[in-house]
Amino acid sequence: MTDANPTANAGTEPSAADDALRISTVERLCEELEANVSRVIVGHDDVIEHVITAVLGRGHVLLDDVPGVGKTMLARSIAKSVDCTFSRVQFTPDLLPTDVVGVNVFNQQTREFEFQEGPVFGNIVLGDEINRAPPKTQAALLEAMEEQQVTVDGTTRDLPTPFTVIATQNAVEPNRTYDLPFAEVDRFMKKLHLGYPDPDEEAELLGRTVGDHPIESLDPITDRETLVAARETVSTVQVAEPVRRYATRLAAHTRENAHIGVSPRGTISLLRAAQARAVTNGREYVIPDDVQAEARVVMPHRIKTNGRDRDGGSVVEDALDRVPVE
Repeated sequence: MTDANPTANAGTEPSAADDALRISTVERLCEELEANVSRVIVGHDDVIEHVITAVLGRGHVLLDDVPGVGKTMLARSIAKSVDCTFSRVQFTPDLLPTDVVGVNVFNQQTREFEFQEGPVFGNIVLGDEINRAPPKTQAALLEAMEEQQVTVDGTTRDLPTPFTVIATQNAVEPNRTYDLPFAEVDRFMKKLHLGYPDPDEEAELLGRTVGDHPIESLDPITDRETLVAARETVSTVQVAEPVRRYATRLAAHTRENAHIGVSPRGTISLLRAAQARAVTNGREYVIPDDVQAEARVVMPHRIKTNGRDRDGGSVVEDALDRVPVE
């Protein structure tokens, strides 16, 4: 497939911010992040790459799978690879919204209410087994994930930059978990599955973890300021009008062939993820291949179908087969 013309953007061509990094620098940073996380996570290089591109693309990630395949360890490895604030929320049925976003507490000495920040005030927030909490508590993340702020008792507070939620979801025990609100699911840029390792990968994993776990000796290879600059670089990657229209046609196909199709938020997430993928390949412009590579993890969880033999993934595959690249 030929590259789209990077100068064909019909809109105003974005210019790099003063604090943005060179494309080659961010490409090398991604390689180093992947290598660092791979010291802990064995055999899931594609998933690691997807998480990194989501972080660079200003998105959030939902890891959905059976227990014990490394979802939480992957999130922790990403967090430990960046020297920034990290917080973890263990979602349980009795967790309250204030346990996530924070609460005003009366100070007896000052005779005033003081705000105590919740764990959502972090650069990378791990929501572990997010579907174990009731919808009311899950909804506490809606404003944070979309607007990077929280409102408590009428006061709005900004969250730190960068802000990324990496949530894990238990794919079994349906009677002991809650369905995530569709509005929350739509706020996740990507929904990823790890799956079981093959025998060779599992043997390698056992060799690494029988003694001290490698997560304990994992050192950061970048810092918050560099990550912010890398995200700025990604945001300046050019998306030509033909590529934008291609993404729009893919989304329109899902809306025409499903009960609920991909939202405009989903199309934005698709192009942001494609921008990050372009940078990992050393390019300052997006090509249709980037869109196609990201569509399979950005779009399916945003689609609801009526048929039992057809899911979001099959709708996306049909779109990729039928929608032409022009």
